[in-house]
Amino acid sequence: MSTSDFATVTADDLVTGEGVALDLPAASLGLRLASGIIDVLITLVTFIVLYILLIVATLAVGDEALLAAAIVLTSVLTFLVIPTTVETLTRGRSLGKLALGLRAVRDDGGPISFHHALVRALIGFVEIYAFTGAPAFFSIMLSTRGKRLGDYAAGTYVVRARVPLRLPYPPPMPPALAAWAKRTDLGTLPTGTALAVRQFLGRLPTIDPASRARVGQALLADVLPHVAPAPPAGAPPELVLAAIIAERRERDLARLRRDEDLRTRLLSGG
Repeated sequence: MSTSDFATVTADDLVTGEGVALDLPAASLGLRLASGIIDVLITLVTFIVLYILLIVATLAVGDEALLAAAIVLTSVLTFLVIPTTVETLTRGRSLGKLALGLRAVRDDGGPISFHHALVRALIGFVEIYAFTGAPAFFSIMLSTRGKRLGDYAAGTYVVRARVPLRLPYPPPMPPALAAWAKRTDLGTLPTGTALAVRQFLGRLPTIDPASRARVGQALLADVLPHVAPAPPAGAPPELVLAAIIAERRERDLARLRRDEDLRTRLLSGG
């Protein structure tokens, strides 16, 4: 495998057990606008449908107070409750984002929570609907990460979840862990976990120590259920991950060589 190898992955493939997204580029202004238009259209249709239903229900009672309450309830449901619920349950994906392969994540790359989704919805109502989207447009255009005001308030940004991925060259085997890796029973790693580990190891020089420790521990927790026996106590997570990936690669290459030798013998014998 060389540095020119590519793999097409989704957002779920690039998220570790802690939900840390690696190497996902920020969404462009055009993609943000397109997904925003889809979300706005869906929201307006939802508002009209809910408004008609609640108005019909309150007209049967004939109470003007209930009519006013119905309008408020429709607005709260449409512009706050539904967007917050959808982004919370889908871990950062509205219908517009889902259609265009986008996803909202925290500034550190992790998945958003209810709090983040709520703040995004609250600020979004003001900047998108109350001011016809002008503040959001200029904020996205001026931000290096394409952040609208709701993203700044919530500590989030929107990434492209479906991108061609260039994988770094596999790391070498750490000499101190070579003996352990040779006798280790390595199970099959999930595709997303293996890709995340490769990306993490390739980016080690650019990651600050605190993030390196946090992400390394999270990735190691994902990998250890597929490894036996456990690595030596006190071994740095990045070295353990490098040893596992290096040994996995060597075993894959050995298996491929055996398959090729068997194929050659069978063809020559025929």
